[in-house]
Amino acid sequence: MKRKMYVAALCLLILLFSGCSGRKQEVRMDEAAASLTENSPDDKYRTSYEIFVYSFCDSDGDGIGDLKGIEEKLDYIGETMGFNQIWTTPVFPSPTYHKYDASDYLSIDPQFGTMEDFDRLLAACHEKGIRWILDLAVNHTSVEHPWFQQAAAYLRELPPDWEPSVDYCPYFDYYHFSREYQSGYAALEGTNWYYEARFWEGMPDLNLDSQAVRAELTDILRFWLDKGVDGFRLDALTSYYTDDIDASVAFTRWLTETVRSIAPDAYLVGEVWADQSVYSRYYESGIDSLFDFRFAGDSGVITQVAMGSRSAAKLAEDLRSEEELYRSISPQAVNAPFYTNHDMARGAGYYGYDKGGRTKLALGLNLMMTGNAFIYYGEEIGMKGSGKDENKRAPMYWSADGLEEGMCSGPPDMDSFDQKFDSVKAQLEDPDSILNYCRAAIRIRKAFPVIARGATVPQEEWLNETICAFTREGEEMEPVLILINTSEAAQTVDLQESPYKQIAGVLASASDKAVLKGTKLTVPALGIVILRQQ
Repeated sequence: MKRKMYVAALCLLILLFSGCSGRKQEVRMDEAAASLTENSPDDKYRTSYEIFVYSFCDSDGDGIGDLKGIEEKLDYIGETMGFNQIWTTPVFPSPTYHKYDASDYLSIDPQFGTMEDFDRLLAACHEKGIRWILDLAVNHTSVEHPWFQQAAAYLRELPPDWEPSVDYCPYFDYYHFSREYQSGYAALEGTNWYYEARFWEGMPDLNLDSQAVRAELTDILRFWLDKGVDGFRLDALTSYYTDDIDASVAFTRWLTETVRSIAPDAYLVGEVWADQSVYSRYYESGIDSLFDFRFAGDSGVITQVAMGSRSAAKLAEDLRSEEELYRSISPQAVNAPFYTNHDMARGAGYYGYDKGGRTKLALGLNLMMTGNAFIYYGEEIGMKGSGKDENKRAPMYWSADGLEEGMCSGPPDMDSFDQKFDSVKAQLEDPDSILNYCRAAIRIRKAFPVIARGATVPQEEWLNETICAFTREGEEMEPVLILINTSEAAQTVDLQESPYKQIAGVLASASDKAVLKGTKLTVPALGIVILRQQ
């Protein structure tokens, strides 16, 4: 009898640990997500949510999003979705709906609320463990900014044959004025002067060499940092000095060092809309992060892989090589992967007749990258919007009922169009929705710190056209194996020689399960499986 019991126990051990065909794990996405707990350090490697304030949530019924509206949705942003940082597009007074041309850097646009609303929202963010970074455009101001208004008034009164003097009007030196027309300059009405305005005539470019301008910018940075904001998204770094990368990098270094002198732990992420060979150079400035444009948009690596037009095997090398590139320039570099933003067509329109699978996979690819991952509001439900800028900034689709509380009217001149997928309200109730896929991906990302903070190591034995395989490894962090299936059919890989044989997370396009039977793992169609070591 004892011998039979010994043999039975031995067989059970063999079943559990030898990888024989009798051992089987079947895991759904929601089951895996529910079993995970957050394990993220409080550092600059976060999961961030971009909010286009005008279109996000309206608290007072005027159809325009505002700061109180954001405060009302903090539970959705943090507790429901899992984001732990927000980036708001500019909130400063401005004559435009997008607010990228400030007429006052030290106030809140009345369309968005008051300074009291700002202070209350900031306190609420911090109470919920959410950091807040402000969008800061310092390449240019609005023509309505008092600096420009005073410079323009001075030039209108200046006799044609007199030379301007900064002693009489210091603001003349705040911008680039010329009596000769130059490319990128606009005529100053009522004078024979021109001023640099690379974006459009309503946005005069600042003279960033002016020490007076730099003193003003230092005061602006100090004002908001002293209030407790957690950092800034820096707009249009390539425009600081047109066609002069060295000068633009040097000014970015000045900005970074100035911020560090005021708030050493503040976070900075810069927009350098250019090739990777160009934007990687800006890490020379010491800035924390740069948006990873090579992976973003309708022709970026994320879309190519999700669409199946780029080999899945190449993705592993793409990730490894860019991590090494950034760290070779700045060991403290924190990548800022993103998929779309307020200047790009939305992702749901990239895949034709996609029913949600490829839209989900693209979100998963973004959230499985290293660094501080950014998601544009509405991408978590597969909103669409393309063409003119206003369409890319459509109202957050909280409900199919356009009159429901919180719904915005959208930017002026936005086209009327229907959304492709359900609203937030509907998707919250659907376990297979894009929203719940995004929630699961963020939960996985926060449960395994190595996903955001580790190094990508391609696993050659499994790489092929439709399977991407890599480990993410780092000191004092639990490593994981990530397997990605970019085909529309489930695929099986053999983990015989791998120490990773426990399913820890699943991201699936539908209610499909990841199945591990013995050493054979079935990765769902358009699915991602995260494994940990036994």
